[in-house]
Amino acid sequence: MARQALDIEAREEGGVIAVERALSVLDAFTIDDRSLSLAELARRVGLSKPTVLRFTKSLARAGYLVRNDDATWRLGPKLARLGTLYQAGFRIEDYVQPALRRLAQETGESAAFYVREGNMRVCLFRVDSPQSIGHHARTGDLLPLDRGAPGRVLLAFSGEPGEIYDQIRGDYFYATFGERDPQVGSVAYPVFRIGQQLAGVLAVTGPTGRFDGDAVARHLEPLRSIANELTRQLGGKTEDQNSTRRPRASARA
Repeated sequence: MARQALDIEAREEGGVIAVERALSVLDAFTIDDRSLSLAELARRVGLSKPTVLRFTKSLARAGYLVRNDDATWRLGPKLARLGTLYQAGFRIEDYVQPALRRLAQETGESAAFYVREGNMRVCLFRVDSPQSIGHHARTGDLLPLDRGAPGRVLLAFSGEPGEIYDQIRGDYFYATFGERDPQVGSVAYPVFRIGQQLAGVLAVTGPTGRFDGDAVARHLEPLRSIANELTRQLGGKTEDQNSTRRPRASARA
């Protein structure tokens, strides 16, 4: 009986490995790929061409891949159906609200999620600071894009030209002290969804009395970690940043 159990376990482990490798073939495709050759698929997943060919044939039989006339491969219609089912059951607040609660708890400051709405930014979700004195943005508030860290980050990753936005795209975050409101400091980080589309920004905000450069440096670590985790949950790709980089303030800091 023990030998039989070991044999079953070995087969199950082999099956899991096969599934993981098959999924890695699907993961090899990016938003820019209309189709890929067998050689390119093998290169991207790090497996031999005969091995990848077995997986592509199995995936094609199930409708997850399609073989083109030129022997290249493209994603199949079954994935479109799964994407539709995913979108039907997807609510962004189910992911953003837990992220905000964690961020407020770990930083001790207010946390908010902003999106762009034309030439303004709107506070879509927020969690207030657990401290008695804090900055409390209200859900639905419309604020300027060109003042305050959240708006600056939204502009930067929407392609706004200019030195300040080049800096933000390079640093991947921005901090301001009193730029929009003399009593408010904030640091913001972008969140992306499928196709590297900008989903919004996560921001930590507090009164300038306790929101100085050292505080921003402390808040940046959980902000970066939670924003990157949210990006992964939304299907985007994260940017590997140097967490020891010193945050810069706005010109009005």
